[in-house]
Amino acid sequence: MSEDQKNVSGESTEAQEPKKSRSASSSRSAGSSRSSNSRSSNRGAITGVLSAVVILAASGGAVAATSMVPEPSGGTSVDIRQADVPAGRALAVCPEPARLVNGTVVGTDADFSPVSTTATSALNAVVLSNPAGTVPGSSVAALGGDLVARIAEAPSSTPPPTAGPPVLAAGVASITPVTSPAVVGADAMGNEQASLAANLSYSATDGDLRGLAATQCQPPGNDAWLLGANTAVGRTAVLNVSNASETPATVNLELYGYEGQIQAPGARGLLVAPGTTRSVNLAGLAPGESQLAVHVRSTGGPVAATIQQSVLRGIAPGGVEYLSPGAGPSNLQVMSGVDIQDPSGVKTLAAKPGFADAVPALQIAVPGSTDAVVQVSLYGANGERKIPNGGVVTVKGGTVATLNLDGVPAGSYTVRASSDVSFLASARVTRGTKAEDATDLAWSPSSARLGSQHLVAVPRDGQKFLSFGVPEGRGTVSYAPVTADGKVGKSIDVDMSGGTTSMIELPEKSGNSVVAGYVVSASGDPVYGALVLGKQGRTDVSVVAIQDAASGLQKVPVSVGY
Repeated sequence: MSEDQKNVSGESTEAQEPKKSRSASSSRSAGSSRSSNSRSSNRGAITGVLSAVVILAASGGAVAATSMVPEPSGGTSVDIRQADVPAGRALAVCPEPARLVNGTVVGTDADFSPVSTTATSALNAVVLSNPAGTVPGSSVAALGGDLVARIAEAPSSTPPPTAGPPVLAAGVASITPVTSPAVVGADAMGNEQASLAANLSYSATDGDLRGLAATQCQPPGNDAWLLGANTAVGRTAVLNVSNASETPATVNLELYGYEGQIQAPGARGLLVAPGTTRSVNLAGLAPGESQLAVHVRSTGGPVAATIQQSVLRGIAPGGVEYLSPGAGPSNLQVMSGVDIQDPSGVKTLAAKPGFADAVPALQIAVPGSTDAVVQVSLYGANGERKIPNGGVVTVKGGTVATLNLDGVPAGSYTVRASSDVSFLASARVTRGTKAEDATDLAWSPSSARLGSQHLVAVPRDGQKFLSFGVPEGRGTVSYAPVTADGKVGKSIDVDMSGGTTSMIELPEKSGNSVVAGYVVSASGDPVYGALVLGKQGRTDVSVVAIQDAASGLQKVPVSVGY
């Protein structure tokens, strides 16, 4: 455990010892310390945003105060104008690889040791150019600020886009092994926030954390919901909260379980110092909760939060996954990439002791006090599939409930859930149908509708699929490969009818170069997407929702009177 990590429940984390060597000349250890100015630029971006908010708030206060004074004779009110707020530096915070909790007993028999000898980890980052083909200055840095890898040098000038279609290029970095949290950052160009994406992946074939876990690195924020946590016997959920800014963050956790909100004294006022990660074993706050939702809110510095969830059935590992934030409370939640196995095998496995959670399911949390009647629909390759139990579930206000999706024919699905009361949702995916063999799990968080130019970073090895779902109407999806040499390939279009899901297997290479990511766009009726990962011949699985596209120049209303 690094010095900059702290644990509030008496259990810290201990690193696996990955055996994989550096993969390429561009690969560097994420724990290396190389001096640079990335620390100030990464944190300065966040500090600048906070300062802008304070200035705008102060301006608003002045206007409000002025409006209370009687206007002098002949006074004039200026129309409300839109003030430009320049785009800041884009940031994505990546967690550390999966780690065992401190105090795990290491046995003498290697076959049953909780520590993995095969664990590997990799961070893959992609930064997209502007329409003129200029890649912004960008880098990968340790959470404390030290440079790890330079993706692209800052351009001396920014040529304006020429007439005609955009000429896209990319900056790419691949780092393995990863030993600590990292921050991927890219400068804004022409008042447009840079488009970047980074993916952290972990894989092991032995030890208690056997399986595959992956997550897209997150932009820092002050409000996030994470579903799918489990602290029942044999289940371990560790919340990791990282602060990449120069401002201390005070974090409050709201915990919701099957019976309602959980009042845990140690869940409030958690201080996360700048450039550090704080780890919380959720079993110390909410023990024995088989379905747990966590609301992370911070004041001061924005943070990035993930939950490392693992399962151990007796001495048999049952999978590992990163739980990432999904869409906030809404009347509609959609999850793609929900891959369901043979229903008869799933039913047989679930009947065995300790395997009740080894089934595909939808978890629903209702943060308000009003009960929610949620209608759930499944859309597969050939249209809508009926859910055996009818697909309607009532969830009490302030609680978390789970709707099993067992009995559904095998295939890849998009799950659509709706209610007249705001709620949250995430879908569980399972792999493995024999108790004596390895099993794994994944969670597909709800995601936003796809728009224009989403960037998706992908691991360099293993199986990779893009899953797209169109619940209603008709939509068109296009995806173009981004290769390790910085080229953006030709776009492929997929026309999809409403009520269907398409699962597209991705190649390892495009031309003669390894694929590092994809540029994804959608048009027409709402389309949702996810990245589904696996390993050939193994039960490993992980699902990553496609994150929002980069934002450009924003405006805020400013009113001035005199």
